Amino acid sequence: MAKRYGVPARWAKACAVFLLCTDPASAAPVRLLVFGDSLVAGYGLPHDDAFQARLAAALHADGRDVTILDGGVSGDTTAGGLARLDWALADKPDAVLLELGANDALRGTDPTETEKNLSAILDRLAAARLPVLLTGMEAPPNLGAAYTQQFRAVFARLGKRPDVIFDPFFLQGVAGDPALNQADMMHPNAAGVTREVARLKPLVEKLLDRLSK
Repeated sequence: MAKRYGVPARWAKACAVFLLCTDPASAAPVRLLVFGDSLVAGYGLPHDDAFQARLAAALHADGRDVTILDGGVSGDTTAGGLARLDWALADKPDAVLLELGANDALRGTDPTETEKNLSAILDRLAAARLPVLLTGMEAPPNLGAAYTQQFRAVFARLGKRPDVIFDPFFLQGVAGDPALNQADMMHPNAAGVTREVARLKPLVEKLLDRLSK
């Protein structure tokens, strides 16, 4: 290419370095922290079929220069997430996808405690000026209608925060479908992850677009 444009070969390397340093397109990739539990940690799946890997591939396919920071811990609760948040933020993310609450529901945690923990996480992210995509969770029906409604209302309230993009249910279109879940019927299989990523990608892109405003 250097020869085609009349650049002497001995200058080719220097020109390449100069362009790398000055071209805006060479800016560092956006760092997206995916902060959650086994649903984003890829429980039961090969690495390349897990949520974070599939999301990264989908964003790259659309020309998005994004690095996914792995903040998924299987079994984590909202209390556990709050306790390790500062550690996760040490990786200097530019934006956060927040997915927590499933294990609170499975343990029958008081929804007011779940809301307290998630509020503290969102407050910390707001203080750090990090845009957030909050994706909600539903409680299992065996806990009763009253608990289910109270738990759902937690995410609905938090989703109204002006600094948050809100998705009501992370497993929407996947939960309860045997074809999209592993044998435990709690964790999506590879096909379920594909469905999740396709549904959530527009919201993730909306989140990333906030960084340029």
